[in-house]
Amino acid sequence: MTPTRTEKDSMGTMEVPANALYGASTQRAVLNFPVSGNHFGREFIRALGLIKWAAAEANLELGLLDEERAALIAEAANEVIEGKLDAHFPLDIYQTGSGTSTNMNVNEVIANRCSQLAGKPIGSKDPVHPNDHVNMGQSSNDVIPTAIHVAVGERIRKFLMPALEQLRGALEVKSLEFWDVIKIGRTHLMDATPVRLGQEFGGYAKQIEYSLLRAGNGIAAIEELPIGGTAVGTGLNCHSDFAGIVARHLANKTGIDWKEAHNHFEAQAAKDGLVQVSGLLKTIAVSLFKIANDIRWLGSGPRCGIGEILLPETQPGSSIMPGKVNPVMCEAVMQVCARVIGNDATVTWAAANGNFELNVMMPVLAQAMLESLRLLANVVEIFREKCVVGIQANVERCGELVEYSMAMVTSLAPLIGYDRAAEIAKESAKSGKTVRQICLEWKVLPEDELAVALDPASMTEPGGTGSAGG
Repeated sequence: MTPTRTEKDSMGTMEVPANALYGASTQRAVLNFPVSGNHFGREFIRALGLIKWAAAEANLELGLLDEERAALIAEAANEVIEGKLDAHFPLDIYQTGSGTSTNMNVNEVIANRCSQLAGKPIGSKDPVHPNDHVNMGQSSNDVIPTAIHVAVGERIRKFLMPALEQLRGALEVKSLEFWDVIKIGRTHLMDATPVRLGQEFGGYAKQIEYSLLRAGNGIAAIEELPIGGTAVGTGLNCHSDFAGIVARHLANKTGIDWKEAHNHFEAQAAKDGLVQVSGLLKTIAVSLFKIANDIRWLGSGPRCGIGEILLPETQPGSSIMPGKVNPVMCEAVMQVCARVIGNDATVTWAAANGNFELNVMMPVLAQAMLESLRLLANVVEIFREKCVVGIQANVERCGELVEYSMAMVTSLAPLIGYDRAAEIAKESAKSGKTVRQICLEWKVLPEDELAVALDPASMTEPGGTGSAGG
């Protein structure tokens, strides 16, 4: 049997594992919510530590907390920030909708760690009390949404944006590398007029450039922090300068321009800014899905598919078909994107459940958003490293498909008329001959004019041969 100690909260006594830094309130939640086995991740626990550290610094600055207690709280909170106490955060995501259990979890862990640092017994609440000192000027109702903002903002700034920037750069390099490769374009999955492979990859690079802008806009959408509103937004039991000082300390620590919410009732009751961020993450996922899916199709084959590009071979693709290699990195990206799009639905429904002065689905909202950010940043980096940088152009295959395409006839329409061009296309489909072969046989144009009209490179430029609309 695990050794226990007896701790006490407002509801009475509770047996707590002897070595646990959390207390009675946390243990009650452990027993009440054995739902999923999923706990808050490192980024959220770090954010809670940052808030408790900043709060102690603010209360010291305001003269509300003595130097000894403030120093102890700051030291213990920094251990939470650094991940040294993660084993003491056992709570399930699916708990009280305000996240009160998790706020008390961090309060108790920091208070008990302060007792250890001061040479006092765990559970003594001496010299630091979890509610009176660690939670001074705060409520779960403003701490938890503030933690979501801080965790999401840090995750975007430190991980997602750098990963996107590197992917954008890798795609831009490929755009330049593939600029001289002419290939057939496709609309409705059917042959269209020629494009440069570099133009396609340039389009992908631009999508990621816009994704970077969207990620930055996401940070801007959540820079206002709910901290300081306490229970319902009125700021009861909180110094009027507390929130601004906390925001300043958090900004100095994270490099993000945090500020006190203009309206604490909006900040605590609504989660609209987080819905906006989630929508931006969904948009980024849609962009990534398009890119990964295109690359997967362009590399399909290697002999019986499109095969215009060659993807790096990373692992065997079949347990039964020797030599088969699959576009697994693209598939990983696409699966992550599906998850992010689904998480956006969770965030939307959770945020919609703001009743009067409080949203009561914040833990699952936080989990969904932070999972999306973690997955996106990780898969973007893997996709760049293990797929994009190693893509090669299959120049011969690109040229072969361009020449064989009936869409080559498009550039002739302004010269010989749409109806005549359509006849050539139909003959090409019927006979299997190329457009060029039929034009030579039918003597549609002098050979030198035909060579210019059917130059695929010129068709990839504005005002190229034909220059017809459509």
